[in-house]
Amino acid sequence: MSDLEVRPGLELPELVKHPTTRQLVQYAGASGDFYEIHYDQEFARSAELPGVILHGLLKTAFLAQLVTSWAGERARLRALEVSYRGLDLPGRPLRCRGVVKAVEGGRVELELWTEDPEGRRTTVGGATLELLEPGRGSQP
Repeated sequence: MSDLEVRPGLELPELVKHPTTRQLVQYAGASGDFYEIHYDQEFARSAELPGVILHGLLKTAFLAQLVTSWAGERARLRALEVSYRGLDLPGRPLRCRGVVKAVEGGRVELELWTEDPEGRRTTVGGATLELLEPGRGSQP
């Protein structure tokens, strides 16, 4: 990302994730979120879900990856907020997308979302980046 590339309306390069039930089990272990709707098909269906579903915070992490991969060492992620609007299932691609909404001084405001294969936005939110001066990199 260069300073010239950061302008309102700029779309971030799409990040497509291919979550699996195994990944959900691994995420449950790493995060401590062992709610059975994320790894037990029978339990998830008994809760009137179509099957196991992705953890909300895993989808948030995917959006953070989208932002930080795009920004690289030229910016620091300062804020990230999301709202969960739909279910995402393992075995189905999840598209992570974003667009620059505003650039003011050294701040960049982004709109972010995930899309299911039908194009429905299942997680929506935004992020704030702080552009770093050349040579500062990821120093505190």
